[in-house]
Amino acid sequence: MTATDHSLPPGTHTVVLGLGDLNGIMRGKRIPAAQWDRICNSGNALAMSLFTMDMTCDVWDTPVVSFENGFPDCHIFPLHAPVAIPWEPGVALCFARAESMDHEPLTIDPRQALVRQLDRAAAMGIDVSAGTELEFYLLDPQTGLPRDSGNDCYGLDRAAELEPVLGPIREQIGAMGIPIEQSNPEYAAGQVEVNIRHDAALIAADRVVMFRSLVKQLAARHGLRASFMAKPFIEESGNGFHVHYSLWSDGRNICSDKGRLSDAGRHFLAGLQHRMAEMSICGAMTVNGYRRRKPLSFCPTNASWGYDNRTVALRVIEGSESATRIEKRDAGADCNPYLLLASDIAAGLDGIEAAMEPSAMTEGNAYLDTAAPPIPLQLDEAIRQARASDWLATVLGADQYEIWMQQAERELEFFWHQVTPFETGRYLRVF
Repeated sequence: MTATDHSLPPGTHTVVLGLGDLNGIMRGKRIPAAQWDRICNSGNALAMSLFTMDMTCDVWDTPVVSFENGFPDCHIFPLHAPVAIPWEPGVALCFARAESMDHEPLTIDPRQALVRQLDRAAAMGIDVSAGTELEFYLLDPQTGLPRDSGNDCYGLDRAAELEPVLGPIREQIGAMGIPIEQSNPEYAAGQVEVNIRHDAALIAADRVVMFRSLVKQLAARHGLRASFMAKPFIEESGNGFHVHYSLWSDGRNICSDKGRLSDAGRHFLAGLQHRMAEMSICGAMTVNGYRRRKPLSFCPTNASWGYDNRTVALRVIEGSESATRIEKRDAGADCNPYLLLASDIAAGLDGIEAAMEPSAMTEGNAYLDTAAPPIPLQLDEAIRQARASDWLATVLGADQYEIWMQQAERELEFFWHQVTPFETGRYLRVF
């Protein structure tokens, strides 16, 4: 499959053409096959508010898209040949890129923030590889609760029970060009994890957008609802988005020095650690996203690092030359993969350029490491640190940064403008 090959699979009558919106949710249009050649040549018009509306599709006045300029269009173009969707005969999927009506990159397309950082890496002679791990819940659509019960992490009996949906996720999504390495029951009833094989960082981010959409479609066909919400149940495990980074130059993993973390890898790690607090908003952008960050939760509460330690934020994994890498563990499964990877990579490249050094390594329980740099544990603090960060505004670009921050601020306002069931249940009858 090449970037210029847009040929349809035999028997295709409909093409699903889509891309990630402001929150990394896949949106687009279904197009008759008879219109496909025209779309490939001229693009497909979508309202540019695709990149400014929130996760509930509420549309807002923003600095770029507004009532004043009439909510103009942009165009999307296919990035590859459409791939047949196994569970929809005659329907094929194609991922898209966006551009303005005058054929320029969109300043509010989150994908562009990642493209800029990868161009920067390439100018440094570095190709960034990313492997992604996504956790999600499979729930009853009516009750919103798991149909199974009890924690059976890695349990093969539970895996067999979930195989009617996880099997197609591995096989059918894999057949569509998203290579699934493995799946397993995770740390709560109804929770699973799926690992996508590492690849170039932009491809990895595109695959996350497609994967989340395809998982939801497959789950629905099996009578379940898939949710990547960061913390759907307060007393159960949250859904994480772990990213494994390695850096390649001339075919060699420069994170590795004979299977140990190299100087370049250590500097990249130091950059991640240095910026983790101020870029927290890119991995957790809702009030709910910060409910994951609790002691003993396997979600980090500080910017600690260590070797093969799942209590830290930055887990160094050593081994073979090709396998040595850094795993960043703070993001929620519902975050925008482009903004997460863009800010991570920008921070890591800064670390390499400045030959930064990380703080002392954490040994043992990182939740007890009071010397490790703090990270935001609530949305208001994440907003405060991001608003104070000229660095983050530069990485995301002025327009993208402002739209992203405005959404986070609205989400916080929505949260505070309510009286919760907790408050009425606790206080209504006693005061």
